[in-house]
Amino acid sequence: MRLRSWFVAGGPTEPIDLVLRLTLIVLLLRPMEPWFVGAFVLLLALLGLVGVGLRAPAAWLALAALIALRLAVDWPLADNHVYLLAYWCLGAGIALRLEEPSRALAHTGRLLLGLAFVFAVLWKAVLSPDYRDGRFFAVTLLTDERFADSVQLFGGLSEAQLAESREYLSPLPDGAELLNPPVLHATPRFMRLVQAITWGGLALESVIALLWLAPIRRRALLLARHGAILVFCLATYAVAPVAGFGWLLLVMGLASSSVEQRTLRAAYVATFCVVLLYAEIPWASLAVTSLKP
Repeated sequence: MRLRSWFVAGGPTEPIDLVLRLTLIVLLLRPMEPWFVGAFVLLLALLGLVGVGLRAPAAWLALAALIALRLAVDWPLADNHVYLLAYWCLGAGIALRLEEPSRALAHTGRLLLGLAFVFAVLWKAVLSPDYRDGRFFAVTLLTDERFADSVQLFGGLSEAQLAESREYLSPLPDGAELLNPPVLHATPRFMRLVQAITWGGLALESVIALLWLAPIRRRALLLARHGAILVFCLATYAVAPVAGFGWLLLVMGLASSSVEQRTLRAAYVATFCVVLLYAEIPWASLAVTSLKP
Protein backbone atom coordinates (compact mmCIF):
# COMPACT_ATOMS: atom_id res chain seq x y z
CA MET A 1 0.00 0.00 0.00
CA ARG A 2 2.87 2.41 0.67
CA LEU A 3 4.23 1.87 -2.84
CA ARG A 4 0.77 2.40 -4.31
CA SER A 5 0.47 5.73 -2.46
CA TRP A 6 3.27 7.11 -4.63
CA PHE A 7 0.92 7.03 -7.62
CA VAL A 8 -2.37 8.21 -6.14
CA ALA A 9 -3.53 11.53 -4.74
CA GLY A 10 -4.44 11.87 -1.10
CA GLY A 11 -1.75 9.51 0.16
CA PRO A 12 1.55 10.41 1.76
CA THR A 13 2.85 11.51 -1.66
CA GLU A 14 0.63 13.54 -3.98
CA PRO A 15 1.34 13.75 -7.74
CA ILE A 16 3.20 17.06 -7.49
CA ASP A 17 5.30 15.67 -4.66
CA LEU A 18 6.30 12.73 -6.84
CA VAL A 19 7.39 15.13 -9.58
CA LEU A 20 9.44 17.22 -7.15
CA ARG A 21 11.03 14.19 -5.49
CA LEU A 22 12.08 12.69 -8.82
CA THR A 23 13.62 16.02 -9.77
CA LEU A 24 15.65 15.95 -6.56
CA ILE A 25 16.71 12.37 -7.32
CA VAL A 26 18.00 13.58 -10.70
CA LEU A 27 20.14 16.14 -8.86
CA LEU A 28 21.50 13.45 -6.53
CA LEU A 29 22.24 11.02 -9.34
CA ARG A 30 24.29 13.54 -11.31
CA PRO A 31 26.34 15.64 -8.84
CA MET A 32 27.55 19.00 -10.13
CA GLU A 33 30.89 20.72 -10.17
CA PRO A 34 32.41 22.94 -8.83
CA TRP A 35 32.27 21.99 -5.19
CA PHE A 36 30.71 25.27 -4.00
CA VAL A 37 27.75 24.53 -6.28
CA GLY A 38 27.55 20.74 -5.98
CA ALA A 39 27.71 20.62 -2.20
CA PHE A 40 24.71 22.92 -1.69
CA VAL A 41 22.71 21.34 -4.52
CA LEU A 42 23.18 17.92 -2.90
CA LEU A 43 22.25 19.31 0.53
CA LEU A 44 19.02 20.92 -0.72
CA ALA A 45 18.11 17.82 -2.70
CA LEU A 46 18.66 15.53 0.29
CA LEU A 47 16.66 17.78 2.63
CA GLY A 48 13.81 17.91 0.13
CA LEU A 49 13.71 14.13 -0.21
CA VAL A 50 13.31 13.68 3.54
CA GLY A 51 10.51 16.24 3.55
CA VAL A 52 12.34 19.40 4.60
CA GLY A 53 11.37 22.17 2.21
CA LEU A 54 10.03 19.93 -0.55
CA ARG A 55 7.35 22.50 -1.39
CA ALA A 56 9.29 25.55 -0.27
CA PRO A 57 9.55 28.01 -3.19
CA ALA A 58 12.77 29.46 -1.74
CA ALA A 59 14.48 26.06 -1.89
CA TRP A 60 13.66 25.62 -5.59
CA LEU A 61 14.65 29.18 -6.43
CA ALA A 62 17.94 28.56 -4.62
CA LEU A 63 18.48 25.39 -6.69
CA ALA A 64 17.81 27.37 -9.87
CA ALA A 65 20.33 30.03 -8.77
CA LEU A 66 22.97 27.40 -7.95
CA ILE A 67 22.53 25.68 -11.30
CA ALA A 68 22.73 29.07 -13.04
CA LEU A 69 26.00 29.68 -11.18
CA ARG A 70 27.29 26.34 -12.42
CA LEU A 71 26.38 27.37 -15.98
CA ALA A 72 28.23 30.65 -15.58
CA VAL A 73 31.35 28.94 -14.21
CA ASP A 74 31.31 26.32 -16.95
CA TRP A 75 30.36 28.67 -19.79
CA PRO A 76 30.02 27.76 -22.63
CA LEU A 77 30.74 24.05 -22.12
CA ALA A 78 27.76 22.94 -20.00
CA ASP A 79 25.48 20.23 -21.37
CA ASN A 80 22.20 21.37 -22.90
CA HIS A 81 20.04 19.67 -20.31
CA VAL A 82 21.68 21.64 -17.49
CA TYR A 83 20.11 24.81 -18.93
CA LEU A 84 16.77 23.01 -19.07
CA LEU A 85 17.22 21.88 -15.46
CA ALA A 86 17.79 25.49 -14.34
CA TYR A 87 14.59 26.59 -16.11
CA TRP A 88 12.68 23.69 -14.56
CA CYS A 89 13.81 24.47 -11.01
CA LEU A 90 12.96 28.14 -11.56
CA GLY A 91 9.54 27.12 -12.86
CA ALA A 92 9.00 24.91 -9.81
CA GLY A 93 9.90 27.76 -7.47
CA ILE A 94 7.43 30.08 -9.19
CA ALA A 95 4.67 27.46 -9.42
CA LEU A 96 4.88 26.70 -5.70
CA ARG A 97 4.11 30.34 -4.93
CA LEU A 98 0.81 30.20 -6.86
CA GLU A 99 -2.63 29.05 -5.73
CA GLU A 100 -2.65 26.01 -8.02
CA PRO A 101 0.96 24.80 -8.06
CA SER A 102 0.20 21.47 -9.75
CA ARG A 103 -1.52 23.14 -12.68
CA ALA A 104 1.20 25.77 -12.99
CA LEU A 105 3.98 23.18 -12.88
CA ALA A 106 2.21 21.04 -15.49
CA HIS A 107 1.96 24.08 -17.78
CA THR A 108 5.64 24.86 -17.25
CA GLY A 109 6.67 21.30 -17.99
CA ARG A 110 4.56 21.14 -21.15
CA LEU A 111 6.04 24.36 -22.53
CA LEU A 112 9.63 23.50 -21.64
CA LEU A 113 9.34 20.00 -23.05
CA GLY A 114 7.64 21.13 -26.24
CA LEU A 115 10.04 24.02 -26.85
CA ALA A 116 13.08 21.82 -26.21
CA PHE A 117 11.97 19.55 -29.04
CA VAL A 118 11.01 22.46 -31.31
CA PHE A 119 14.53 23.87 -31.05
CA ALA A 120 16.02 20.40 -31.51
CA VAL A 121 14.07 19.94 -34.73
CA LEU A 122 14.95 23.45 -35.89
CA TRP A 123 18.66 22.84 -35.34
CA LYS A 124 18.66 19.44 -37.04
CA ALA A 125 16.25 19.97 -39.93
CA VAL A 126 16.99 23.60 -40.83
CA LEU A 127 20.29 24.85 -39.44
CA SER A 128 22.53 21.78 -39.77
CA PRO A 129 23.18 20.37 -43.25
CA ASP A 130 25.71 17.97 -41.72
CA TYR A 131 22.84 16.44 -39.73
CA ARG A 132 20.52 16.05 -42.72
CA ASP A 133 23.11 14.26 -44.85
CA GLY A 134 24.01 11.86 -42.04
CA ARG A 135 27.53 13.10 -41.37
CA PHE A 136 26.81 14.09 -37.78
CA PHE A 137 25.82 10.63 -36.55
CA ALA A 138 28.22 8.82 -38.88
CA VAL A 139 31.19 10.65 -37.36
CA THR A 140 29.80 10.64 -33.80
CA LEU A 141 29.12 6.91 -33.79
CA LEU A 142 32.61 6.16 -35.08
CA THR A 143 34.61 8.56 -32.93
CA ASP A 144 32.79 8.64 -29.57
CA GLU A 145 33.91 5.61 -27.55
CA ARG A 146 30.66 5.68 -25.56
CA PHE A 147 28.85 4.41 -28.68
CA ALA A 148 31.40 1.69 -29.50
CA ASP A 149 29.41 -1.24 -28.13
CA SER A 150 26.16 -0.08 -29.75
CA VAL A 151 27.91 0.37 -33.11
CA GLN A 152 29.30 -3.15 -32.91
CA LEU A 153 25.92 -4.56 -31.87
CA PHE A 154 23.65 -2.70 -34.31
CA GLY A 155 26.06 -1.43 -36.95
CA GLY A 156 27.95 -4.67 -37.45
CA LEU A 157 31.44 -3.18 -37.22
CA SER A 158 34.19 -5.07 -35.44
CA GLU A 159 36.41 -3.53 -32.79
CA ALA A 160 39.28 -3.47 -35.30
CA GLN A 161 37.14 -1.73 -37.93
CA LEU A 162 36.09 0.88 -35.40
CA ALA A 163 39.69 1.54 -34.43
CA GLU A 164 40.77 1.90 -38.05
CA SER A 165 37.84 4.21 -38.82
CA ARG A 166 38.78 6.43 -35.86
CA GLU A 167 42.34 6.57 -37.14
CA TYR A 168 41.04 7.54 -40.60
CA LEU A 169 39.03 10.40 -39.11
CA SER A 170 41.86 11.66 -36.88
CA PRO A 171 43.27 14.95 -38.24
CA LEU A 172 46.88 15.03 -39.43
CA PRO A 173 49.31 17.96 -39.25
CA ASP A 174 49.11 20.24 -42.27
CA GLY A 175 50.82 18.68 -45.26
CA ALA A 176 51.32 15.29 -43.60
CA GLU A 177 50.43 12.06 -45.38
CA LEU A 178 50.46 8.49 -44.11
CA LEU A 179 52.42 5.88 -46.00
CA ASN A 180 49.68 3.30 -45.36
CA PRO A 181 46.47 5.28 -44.83
CA PRO A 182 43.72 3.60 -42.76
CA VAL A 183 40.32 2.64 -44.20
CA LEU A 184 36.96 4.18 -43.30
CA HIS A 185 34.55 1.30 -42.69
CA ALA A 186 31.16 2.77 -43.67
CA THR A 187 29.46 -0.54 -44.40
CA PRO A 188 25.86 -0.72 -45.69
CA ARG A 189 24.65 -2.03 -42.33
CA PHE A 190 26.39 0.80 -40.48
CA MET A 191 24.95 3.40 -42.85
CA ARG A 192 21.45 1.96 -42.36
CA LEU A 193 21.96 2.45 -38.62
CA VAL A 194 23.04 6.05 -39.24
CA GLN A 195 19.98 6.77 -41.40
CA ALA A 196 17.63 5.14 -38.90
CA ILE A 197 18.96 7.21 -36.02
CA THR A 198 19.09 10.41 -38.08
CA TRP A 199 15.63 10.34 -39.64
CA GLY A 200 13.84 8.19 -37.07
CA GLY A 201 14.97 10.50 -34.30
CA LEU A 202 14.00 13.62 -36.22
CA ALA A 203 10.55 12.24 -37.04
CA LEU A 204 9.82 11.28 -33.43
CA GLU A 205 11.11 14.59 -32.10
CA SER A 206 8.87 16.46 -34.55
CA VAL A 207 5.84 14.49 -33.36
CA ILE A 208 6.71 15.18 -29.71
CA ALA A 209 7.11 18.92 -30.37
CA LEU A 210 3.70 19.04 -32.06
CA LEU A 211 1.88 16.97 -29.45
CA TRP A 212 3.28 18.84 -26.44
CA LEU A 213 2.73 22.35 -27.79
CA ALA A 214 -0.61 21.85 -29.54
CA PRO A 215 -3.68 22.79 -27.42
CA ILE A 216 -5.26 19.34 -27.60
CA ARG A 217 -8.17 18.11 -25.48
CA ARG A 218 -9.02 14.67 -26.84
CA ARG A 219 -8.08 11.86 -24.48
CA ALA A 220 -6.48 9.75 -27.22
CA LEU A 221 -4.18 12.61 -28.27
CA LEU A 222 -3.31 13.38 -24.65
CA LEU A 223 -2.29 9.75 -24.15
CA ALA A 224 -0.34 9.88 -27.43
CA ARG A 225 1.49 12.92 -26.04
CA HIS A 226 2.69 10.90 -23.06
CA GLY A 227 3.28 7.76 -25.09
CA ALA A 228 5.57 9.62 -27.49
CA ILE A 229 7.88 10.90 -24.76
CA LEU A 230 7.97 7.50 -23.05
CA VAL A 231 8.90 5.76 -26.32
CA PHE A 232 11.51 8.43 -27.06
CA CYS A 233 13.22 7.93 -23.69
CA LEU A 234 13.09 4.14 -23.84
CA ALA A 235 14.63 4.11 -27.33
CA THR A 236 17.06 7.03 -27.15
CA TYR A 237 18.68 6.51 -23.78
CA ALA A 238 19.31 2.83 -24.40
CA VAL A 239 22.12 4.14 -26.62
CA ALA A 240 22.68 7.82 -25.83
CA PRO A 241 24.95 8.29 -22.77
CA VAL A 242 23.01 11.25 -21.33
CA ALA A 243 20.63 9.70 -18.82
CA GLY A 244 20.25 13.02 -17.01
CA PHE A 245 18.50 14.49 -20.04
CA GLY A 246 16.13 11.51 -20.20
CA TRP A 247 15.23 11.74 -16.52
CA LEU A 248 14.49 15.45 -16.83
CA LEU A 249 12.21 14.94 -19.85
CA LEU A 250 10.33 12.23 -17.96
CA VAL A 251 9.87 14.41 -14.89
CA MET A 252 8.49 17.28 -16.98
CA GLY A 253 6.13 14.90 -18.77
CA LEU A 254 5.02 13.36 -15.49
CA ALA A 255 3.98 16.80 -14.23
CA SER A 256 1.14 16.78 -16.80
CA SER A 257 -0.45 13.59 -15.48
CA SER A 258 -3.82 14.03 -13.79
CA VAL A 259 -4.73 12.80 -10.33
CA GLU A 260 -6.67 9.83 -11.75
CA GLN A 261 -3.90 8.62 -14.09
CA ARG A 262 -2.21 6.20 -11.70
CA THR A 263 -1.16 3.80 -14.46
CA LEU A 264 0.41 6.62 -16.44
CA ARG A 265 2.41 7.80 -13.43
CA ALA A 266 3.56 4.24 -12.84
CA ALA A 267 4.70 4.09 -16.48
CA TYR A 268 6.73 7.27 -16.04
CA VAL A 269 8.40 5.98 -12.88
CA ALA A 270 9.10 2.62 -14.51
CA THR A 271 10.68 4.35 -17.52
CA PHE A 272 12.73 6.53 -15.17
CA CYS A 273 14.06 3.31 -13.59
CA VAL A 274 14.76 1.73 -16.99
CA VAL A 275 16.85 4.76 -18.03
CA LEU A 276 18.74 4.40 -14.76
CA LEU A 277 19.47 0.76 -15.59
CA TYR A 278 20.58 1.77 -19.09
CA ALA A 279 23.10 4.12 -17.50
CA GLU A 280 24.44 1.69 -14.92
CA ILE A 281 24.39 -1.66 -16.73
CA PRO A 282 26.68 -2.07 -19.79
CA TRP A 283 24.00 -4.06 -21.61
CA ALA A 284 25.38 -3.40 -25.11
CA SER A 285 28.86 -4.51 -24.04
CA LEU A 286 27.46 -7.66 -22.48
CA ALA A 287 25.47 -8.38 -25.66
CA VAL A 288 28.54 -7.88 -27.87
CA THR A 289 30.62 -10.18 -25.63
CA SER A 290 27.95 -12.87 -25.64
CA LEU A 291 27.79 -12.83 -29.45
CA LYS A 292 31.53 -13.25 -29.93
CA PRO A 293 32.59 -16.78 -30.96
